[in-house]
Amino acid sequence: MHRARWVACALISLAACGSTPSVAADKPFQTTVVADFVSPWAMTFLPDGRMLVTEKDGRMLLVSADGKQATPLAGIPAVDSEGQGALMDVVLHPKFAENRLVYFSFSEKGQTGKGVALARGTLADGPKPALENVAVIFRGSPFVEGNGHYSGRIAFSPDGYLFFTAGERQKFDPAQDPKSTLGKVLRLNDDGTPAAGNPLAAKGFHPAIWSYGHRNLLGIAFDAQGNLWEQEMGPRHGDELNLILPGRNYGYPIVSNGDHYDGRVIPDHDTRPDLEAPKVFWNPAISPAGLMIYNGDMFPAWKNSAFLGAMNTPGLVRVQLDGTNARKADQWDMDGQRIREVEQGPDGAVWLLEDGDDGSKGRLLKLTPKG
Repeated sequence: MHRARWVACALISLAACGSTPSVAADKPFQTTVVADFVSPWAMTFLPDGRMLVTEKDGRMLLVSADGKQATPLAGIPAVDSEGQGALMDVVLHPKFAENRLVYFSFSEKGQTGKGVALARGTLADGPKPALENVAVIFRGSPFVEGNGHYSGRIAFSPDGYLFFTAGERQKFDPAQDPKSTLGKVLRLNDDGTPAAGNPLAAKGFHPAIWSYGHRNLLGIAFDAQGNLWEQEMGPRHGDELNLILPGRNYGYPIVSNGDHYDGRVIPDHDTRPDLEAPKVFWNPAISPAGLMIYNGDMFPAWKNSAFLGAMNTPGLVRVQLDGTNARKADQWDMDGQRIREVEQGPDGAVWLLEDGDDGSKGRLLKLTPKG
């Protein structure tokens, strides 16, 4: 179907071809600008309503609940922010109230190239807030040359395991290499060691690998039923939302619903039923960033929806989840700005970070119901 897809999509249902829903002109929410940052990448809420926000160049900010104060945290390691490199995700330990542990990811330069690192530190509050006792607890391997596809998303499972994404670093083949952790979803203990019982360790894979055959994994989240969802950028089109199952091969670069940027054709997912296909894909691309699964009360109609930022077709995307299935629901233009991050606030509001590129100011936005 690959080369015929664009013709076929004119003749059959566009939804079957991975099309994007038309961008809604009327938004069911009002948007409040809360703060403005410099190329922000990710955010998370503290129990008291304050936020931690990361910026691409290597700053982590402690932000007041109203957004009026933003204080840089001391203790952040050196970040290699060239290209797609950045200080990336930030997530609290499930028992943060007891241990004050903050987990974050960043790109770094090593002796043999560059790679993605996962670190943690203890948040010390006060007049000069800092992350103390910071240590790198996991590194994607191997380090390679280049500045792309670090990924670096973090999520804790309901049973307390740490899931971490490592992109294939624009090198293609590592996604299928059983010894490499690149192009993989990884399951770790909270100290960064590989979790016992990972599904592929007995087959000779790196013991941290949970699933493989991924490209640039820029969002990962658990739903209320404990299902793990992941989104990733396809090559040239073919962006994906995947249900992540243990031990499965998601096909890249063997299959994709997009093609290589140089025009070389990649066979579609439906040519290899032995490999896991996405639950939803986008062709043309939306360039997804961030992933949040909504379970709040402020927007009851959105419960059990996945929200993704979109950076190619700028805006906010909603996908309705139904058990282990998914379908496209809404897409809203956010004034032409690329959305890098989506989070749910403590009161059920939806919070967005603009990418801070292509004319965006890198603003923090709060979405609440109209009226």
